[in-house]
Amino acid sequence: QPNAMGGREVGGLANQLAAHMDFATPNAIELVQRFWQAPNMAQENGLKAIDMFQAVEQGKIKVLWIMSTNPMVSLPDTEQVRRALEKCELVIVSDCKQSTDTTAYADVLLPALPWSEKDGTVTNSERRISRQRGLLPARGEAKADWWAICQVAGAMGYQSAFSYRSVHDIFREHAALSGFENHGKRDFDISLFSNISEQAYQDLLPIQWPVTKESPNGTARIFTNGRFFTADRKANFIPIDVKEPQIAPDEDWPFVLNTGRVRDQWHT
Repeated sequence: QPNAMGGREVGGLANQLAAHMDFATPNAIELVQRFWQAPNMAQENGLKAIDMFQAVEQGKIKVLWIMSTNPMVSLPDTEQVRRALEKCELVIVSDCKQSTDTTAYADVLLPALPWSEKDGTVTNSERRISRQRGLLPARGEAKADWWAICQVAGAMGYQSAFSYRSVHDIFREHAALSGFENHGKRDFDISLFSNISEQAYQDLLPIQWPVTKESPNGTARIFTNGRFFTADRKANFIPIDVKEPQIAPDEDWPFVLNTGRVRDQWHT
């Protein structure tokens, strides 16, 4: 969760493309398709977590690879998740713990890196990219998630598209896509890093995007010129109607119930 912004920057949600683009943005699918030379691009939103597990139970999804999360604990309908995992033909789980409520249903269990061993970048909510370096070496046979994905992709015949040797390789390509045919049209742009050397990447200090030739030291504040990333470049105010809860406390039922989560328990 501390990398929620970073996850969105790389297209980590089911309704996103990489580099802060999405399926609703005109020409975005075609742009990403050309950058990656990927003829079989997804054309519409994928399934979010709740919908995904419903599709698994319905037999529409037959392979599930779970990374860095524990859906048997963190999703709201535990019994439904249990039914889905029991029905799924192949459940792969990457985790830094051998025994969790979710790994109990794994057909394949892969040892992954915990936070203190991960290597890469994270981004916080003020657009600040920070270099994260592992505090400790990987233990046992644990491997980075990106490495595991590349190994599977290569075994499936996609070696040329997943030939990354390091997080530095991946970061450079990520930066190049952010600036691909951008010309100031998209907010997320770190194109200055598209040719960053390995040493410069290792030494990277926290910096706020956009990071471009025009703003090589990052951008503390955006929109200072009064131009926004909308069709007419003007800020849009969107009025909403507030919906009250369907059931409100009263004298007979004075309690407010929640799911039992606490702030630091998210994803266990």
